Amino acid sequence: MSENLSTSVQYLKSVGPKRAEAFSKIGINTIKDLLFYFPSKYLDRSNILNCIKIVQYVRNGYQGEVTIIGEVINKELIHYGKKNIFKVRMKDSTGIFECVWFQGIKYFTEIFNEGDYFAISAKPVLTKYGNLQFVHPDFDRISKNESLEFLHTGKIIPFYRVPKELREKNLGDFSLRKIIHQAVEKFSDLVEETLPQYILKEKKILPLNEAIKNIHFPSDNDSLTAAKRRLKFEELFYFECLVALRKSLVESKKKNYKIIVKPEPIKKFLNSLPFQLTKAQLKVLHEIRKDLESSKPMNRLLQGDVGSGKTIVALIAMLIVVTNGYQAILMAPTEILADQHFKNISRLIKDLNIKVSLLIGGQKKYEREKILKEIKNGDAQIIIGTHALIEENVDFHKVGLVVIDEQHRFGVIQRSELIKKGINPDVLIMTATPIPRTLSLTLYGDLDVSTIDEMPANRKPIKTVLRGESKLPEIYKFIQAKAKEGYQTFLVYPLIEDSEKMELKAAETYYNSLKETHLKDLRLALIHGRMKWQEKEKIMLDFAAKKYDVLVSTTVIEVGIDIPDANIIVINDAFRFGLSQLHQLRGRVGRSDKQAYCILVTKDEFITNSNMLNINFEYLSPAQIEKSKTIIRLNSMVRCNNGFELSEIDLKLRGPGDIFGTKQSGLPDLKYSDISEDVDILYDAKEIAFNIIKEDPKLNLEKNFIIKKVLKENYHNNLLLSQIA
Repeated sequence: MSENLSTSVQYLKSVGPKRAEAFSKIGINTIKDLLFYFPSKYLDRSNILNCIKIVQYVRNGYQGEVTIIGEVINKELIHYGKKNIFKVRMKDSTGIFECVWFQGIKYFTEIFNEGDYFAISAKPVLTKYGNLQFVHPDFDRISKNESLEFLHTGKIIPFYRVPKELREKNLGDFSLRKIIHQAVEKFSDLVEETLPQYILKEKKILPLNEAIKNIHFPSDNDSLTAAKRRLKFEELFYFECLVALRKSLVESKKKNYKIIVKPEPIKKFLNSLPFQLTKAQLKVLHEIRKDLESSKPMNRLLQGDVGSGKTIVALIAMLIVVTNGYQAILMAPTEILADQHFKNISRLIKDLNIKVSLLIGGQKKYEREKILKEIKNGDAQIIIGTHALIEENVDFHKVGLVVIDEQHRFGVIQRSELIKKGINPDVLIMTATPIPRTLSLTLYGDLDVSTIDEMPANRKPIKTVLRGESKLPEIYKFIQAKAKEGYQTFLVYPLIEDSEKMELKAAETYYNSLKETHLKDLRLALIHGRMKWQEKEKIMLDFAAKKYDVLVSTTVIEVGIDIPDANIIVINDAFRFGLSQLHQLRGRVGRSDKQAYCILVTKDEFITNSNMLNINFEYLSPAQIEKSKTIIRLNSMVRCNNGFELSEIDLKLRGPGDIFGTKQSGLPDLKYSDISEDVDILYDAKEIAFNIIKEDPKLNLEKNFIIKKVLKENYHNNLLLSQIA
């Protein structure tokens, strides 16, 4: 039979039908699938140490992880009462070392056999007898030939994930390497190129078949780097093509209505405000005004820290649209937030004779029908709501502007349902979660971005401190002392093990305990996510009216109401939170000219003066890495009040996927690239992708056929979502 990339893997030497079944279970059916099953890590001679060197390192106080290659001399199972220890003795050219396991012993006794060679990675220790030892190390089996060749030629050895489905068919590390080596040697030249030649030439990028050879079996580090760069560039290039196509689609639309800014009502509104807009707010308003007056629909992201005044800016945009005879919609992620927007906006524009309506779940039937009628006949000029706004039975009169608050909580399809109800309306998206520059280039590259980077003049920076749990009695005394000065306090308890019930139990337990002990002289209230929004709102309004001194809260609650006297927030178990969450919670205080305090309470072991931002994670165990990242997060909060700076640190620590999942954006996940690390490649990919789509938006030029083909074949669903958005 003629062999090509779609040939089943069973026809490769050493595979056959039974092993082919095992490969199929992990998604590898064809030779092409196997070629794209890339190594998970590599063994590089420059990282290998020998026995003598490692002993010297340990004696000098080194506590990181090391890698050593050795041959198994013998193995033994030692019994200590009820406990078993499995010990493997190994040697390299300079000495002897041992590996020990206390768990999973049956598995390890089968893996390690005399004469076998392994690469061992772990934190080294010296026993009281002076023996070099590794406890529960990571290990990779290599052949004797690989070991000798590797140590003498400096070849890089690839390691692949070997799932249990393959191990069950007696496929281990080096047997899988041999099968993949055979496929690469014989078939890699048949792989079709997926980037145009002019891009390869201009950006000095490896052809795909060369990249595949070098990603599997690189001759040196430079070859491996070039191969990785090729894969990263291609992934980011097609990602940016989708973003550019989405932007092109928006820009190709025309508004069939005209907005002219009428200065009188806007002036009247601005004069009614008890404060002046900041320079940053005025700059952003100018950008929005130009968009509203343009013949193309606005597609703008408005970002700014909590309390920077985004809602006022959005409200002015809504007033401009409403005074032109069109409806403006504001969509919020929760009922309590929608209700707060409704109350605040109604209060702010009470003298302007503009009808504001609220549409949310849980309204009485007659009330809902009355509001739906107002929306349909155009009596409702500003409409505020939640997901209820995108239900089929909601008919709008003439939508001119859609404002979406905290948009990263909404999926692309939900967003598009709302937009489709208008006539290519202007869209303004607000977020209080500052977006790192690299993320705004990728996930939000189709949007124009406006940033409010200035806080109102009377705001004092919030004082943030880190305290161990042992200091809680002192913290409660501080809360009591400040209550005498009129201060109110939020006491926040985190989500525990993703269980709302446990989170609620924790908050309730502390609430009941504190009422009887440390805070018995103060008035306490409890608020949590299982309450109906009306209950939550009543408690928040009572808190704002100073009926309580302390609000004990779980994290599922949106505490978005401005409470000027709530100027202390205590965040318990702060180590459980991400940076953006901590920063959002901190933004709940400091809403007046009083000094505000944010107290992060954590385990005493996390209290350290080092911000550790320059730490090298390479030689740390997973547990050490997690602890180090936690210490960086907590100390970054103490050191920095700026949400944008924190967002960059967060991106480095957590990676982009955790901050804004791409699932809801209609864009593909990134497999090879990390946008916090690969910024230069990202800029290159974005520039070339946007230039191509600008010149050839339908990709009809012959030189771009290959791009069109790849997008259709590999990104079909993303293209559909891209058009929806």
